[in-house]
Amino acid sequence: MKLYIRLLRYLKPHLSSFVPAVICMALLAVTSSLSLTTIVPITQLIFEQSSADTTIVDHHYEFSIKDLSRFDKRAVMRVIGGDTKYQQLAHVCVLIIIVFFVKNLFLYGQSYFTVKVEQGVIRDFRDEIYRKYHQLPLSFFHGRKAGELISRVTNDVTLVRGAVGYGLADLIKNLFLFIFYLALALWASWRMALAALIVFPPSLFLITLLGRKLRVNSIRTQEKMASVTTVLQETVSGIRVVKAFCMENFEISRFRKFAHDYYRTMVKLTRISAFGAPLTELLGVLAGALILWYGGRQIISGGSLTTSTFLLFILAAFSMMDPIKKLSQANMEIQQGLAAAGRLFEIIDSPPTIIDKPNAIVISTVNKSIKYEKVCFDYGKHEFRLQDIDFELCKGQILALVGPSGGGKSTIVDLLPRFYDPTSGRITIDGIDIRDLTLNSLRSIMGIVTQETILFNDTIANNIAYGQADADMDKIIEVARTAFADEFIMKMPHGYDTIIGDRGVKLSGGQKQRLAIARALFKDPPILIFDEATSALDTESEILIQKAIDNLLSGRTVIVIAHRLSTIRGAGQILVVNNGRIVERGTHADLLNQNGLYKKLHDIQFNESR
Repeated sequence: MKLYIRLLRYLKPHLSSFVPAVICMALLAVTSSLSLTTIVPITQLIFEQSSADTTIVDHHYEFSIKDLSRFDKRAVMRVIGGDTKYQQLAHVCVLIIIVFFVKNLFLYGQSYFTVKVEQGVIRDFRDEIYRKYHQLPLSFFHGRKAGELISRVTNDVTLVRGAVGYGLADLIKNLFLFIFYLALALWASWRMALAALIVFPPSLFLITLLGRKLRVNSIRTQEKMASVTTVLQETVSGIRVVKAFCMENFEISRFRKFAHDYYRTMVKLTRISAFGAPLTELLGVLAGALILWYGGRQIISGGSLTTSTFLLFILAAFSMMDPIKKLSQANMEIQQGLAAAGRLFEIIDSPPTIIDKPNAIVISTVNKSIKYEKVCFDYGKHEFRLQDIDFELCKGQILALVGPSGGGKSTIVDLLPRFYDPTSGRITIDGIDIRDLTLNSLRSIMGIVTQETILFNDTIANNIAYGQADADMDKIIEVARTAFADEFIMKMPHGYDTIIGDRGVKLSGGQKQRLAIARALFKDPPILIFDEATSALDTESEILIQKAIDNLLSGRTVIVIAHRLSTIRGAGQILVVNNGRIVERGTHADLLNQNGLYKKLHDIQFNESR
């Protein structure tokens, strides 16, 4: 219940639509009940009169509400109006048209306002989950499948609408209908109405029991759908590898397995939910049959029950069965929505560990130096550990990190923009602990070119000026020229307006990397970080990118993670990192003279290049 109450709070911004929707539902229930009462004048007019054309209005009759409540023929006909049966029949027909017209107006209004609420809540949920993804640290995404996280935003959020959209709307609407139909049945014959209520307790028990089972199976179904989404996402993003290894049949078989698992859980879920409506309706029909037998005997034996009253009761009693049946279906939708909401709240409730401190300081540049002081870090569970990382990088200097793969070079760099926080020690800029700085200002003074170039399915210009819709085109062209990218851009079909495809699929590796450098340059940051920016390129591309990098270094503080030692010979300081420690430090010449790990790596690469 707490989960549902929390979920219903998302309705608050949409009360301007939710309240009219509830009003329309209530008025729909009123007009639906009113439409049933038209059976009374129809029955009295057609089946309980003997004259077709004589004046039948008793002008001496004094109308009273009490007589009307007992469906007295004279009171009903006084309300209908008309001097003959033909006139009264015409009035009844007009009344039926008006009642059903108004009823359907409220039905339309209820549907319109419900959709506004439903889609508004879904939009808010998607926005909140997406915003939360951006607030969570990188550590949150370790070990989680991308397809599963995507499924939370797509599939799970869609299912939530059952609990706050059409499922909730059906619950409220059918409660109103049940109440008004019950009131109508009590009005017609309270004894038979009480007998009809025997179906309610077992129906309620059945709805509750099935609802519990449904929520458990709904969670399993959503997990299976997340697996399907994961396989699909991996296959689409890695289609080049799939085709290169002739693994199409393997991936098809893998997808078929997950799709079949989803099929099985979905069939089971449907089987459980399908029990509710038929069993509820069967209970209702049994109660209705008993009432029909009892009421019919009353009419045949000449009891106090009139034909019109009995027909009204039968219509009201059997009309109650439909809301009860739909209440069962609404409960199923709500349970599925609650199961999805539980999975979504797991994301929403995940605490962001990398956050601004109160009164955090805004930084705009580096005036003196960046310093790592006895920094240690691990990913948890003893997976990897940085130990006693200690160095200082002065403003305008170039620092290179080299060493075997997996030694910790990228992790050292990731601590500077606070993708992670050290487990001990501290990192300072101009003597200020970076944890005392605002995240936005800290990261805004850095331009980062990563080992894996990430580009977006947009124009070249928008990729360079990432996130700035009103960017100066002259500046975009200037940084592209500095990054040696302008030449190949101008050869593209639409120049800077060329769409480059998902992850820049239409570009070569060297072209992607030059665009990434241009994007970093566009920020004009005082700190530049190159994470193995030339490691996967051919010689020609590496030369161009090295020239682009050389153009950027003037006046900036630079950290370079290098696989090819030839690219960092001019660095003012080189740190050799191995197994999470700095094992050597110095200039290129100093390290060669030390005859250590750096010399070994240098000789290996030199021999390979000969």
